[in-house]
Amino acid sequence: MTGRSTVLRSTAMLTALAAVSGLLGFGRDAAIAAVFGVDSAVDAYLIAQGLMNLVLALVAAAAARALIPAVARSVAEGQPRRSDTLANTVLTVAVLVLVPAAVGMALAAQTVIDVLAPGFPPEVGAEAVRLTRIVLLATILVTGTDILAAVCQAHGRFFFSGLQGIPFNLVMIAATVTLGARWGADALAMGFVAGSALRLLVQLPAVRAAGVRLRPSLRVKHPDVAEVARLMPALLLGTALVNVNTLVDRAVGSGEAEGTIAALSFGWRLVSLPYTLLVISLVAALYPVMSAIAAPDRRAELRQTTERALGGVLAVLAPIVAILLVLTEPLVRVLLGRGEFDRRAVDMTATAISWFALGLVGVAIIEICSRVFYAVGDSRTPVALSVLGMVVNVSGDLVLGRTFGVAGLAAATTASFLLVAGAQLVALRARHNAVRLTALRERMGRCTLAGLVSGGAAWLIAAAMPSSSGAVPADLAVVTLAATGCLVCYVGALACLGGPELAELRRIIPRRQRL
Repeated sequence: MTGRSTVLRSTAMLTALAAVSGLLGFGRDAAIAAVFGVDSAVDAYLIAQGLMNLVLALVAAAAARALIPAVARSVAEGQPRRSDTLANTVLTVAVLVLVPAAVGMALAAQTVIDVLAPGFPPEVGAEAVRLTRIVLLATILVTGTDILAAVCQAHGRFFFSGLQGIPFNLVMIAATVTLGARWGADALAMGFVAGSALRLLVQLPAVRAAGVRLRPSLRVKHPDVAEVARLMPALLLGTALVNVNTLVDRAVGSGEAEGTIAALSFGWRLVSLPYTLLVISLVAALYPVMSAIAAPDRRAELRQTTERALGGVLAVLAPIVAILLVLTEPLVRVLLGRGEFDRRAVDMTATAISWFALGLVGVAIIEICSRVFYAVGDSRTPVALSVLGMVVNVSGDLVLGRTFGVAGLAAATTASFLLVAGAQLVALRARHNAVRLTALRERMGRCTLAGLVSGGAAWLIAAAMPSSSGAVPADLAVVTLAATGCLVCYVGALACLGGPELAELRRIIPRRQRL
């Protein structure tokens, strides 16, 4: 019980830190929007950042995640020096691989940018090349941060690994606000490097407290290195799929109207903000609970837990999706509409949000179903279905993105999320009997109907109010009143429909608060 309560407390702490980091991440994007709007400079920076992720995420993040089980086991067995040797070996090998790769990428930046952003005009492409070479300076910083944070988590020290996003976002906000107007997108790239350095420094107190001794090591025949190597391929593939989707989105977007990439980024940030603040906090503790009841003889209990989680998350998301769809433009004007973020920027970002909104449901279902798959020891199915989602997303980008621009790219992403979510539900039922599709359809039907009722109420309230004419105070009044009416009508509609969704929320939320 003590171990479980420790895990839950750690999860709650990480969730709270993630929520603060998510809010600051939105603040960072809001600052970028105010200083730059949706122009080619932001497009170029996002392409450079994506290239950085291509270099790092495929190795550093996967190595960090693969490292945790072996280090945690050595610590639990009272062999800290063994875990230190493994961590030092993985860190040394990762640096020896990634630093030359980053140097080579910097030298070949022009060619790589021509492939990743073929639609950029020459001057924007040149800016992307320059920004890429700046951002790649952070290679060793991000590598060290990922691996050291994983080592500290394996030692049971979670605070500083969860804290790292906060100083990073604060540095990015400061760099954007103080230097953006003078240095342009170079301020964003330099802020990225400085923020990455601070993220690394934040890990050092936890490393010291855990008693980890850092020194170069190439003991590749260490007995646990083989285990890390076995885990790497699946983790690499999962990370690669996410990166490929983003890179293709941006590659196609580079050939569309200026600011397309920026509008997609700002739009997804707004859509995913409530997911970060609400949904993740509701499902954060699911994995240890599901792992504890994953045995075949407890399948009914696992199925009940899965259905409750899905029902609760769907109940949370339905009014959020309704608000995003009905109040799109006033929301964008309230949250981003200042400085250089002009009418064109509002229109492009609002379009992205309109097509991204339904994708939230797919993302939440995938989040929960993936936890169930991993709890029962099935890692192949979610990876295989992620490949299917990637194919759908890339195909949609090439067809819809080139035809409809921002709307087409966002629609392709949403379609891939919803398809993978549906396929995961079917696979969970067929392979593991971990969900009842009939019961889930009934839950989804009630939430959808209540969402339509509440969305209609929000639309009527917004339509009855005087035109805001783009004034932020008036938009804020519209958003506040219409969103409040939406939520009240939604709860009332669910109560009238008589389903268990409200009860599920009452069960989940108190549990989260007790953590």
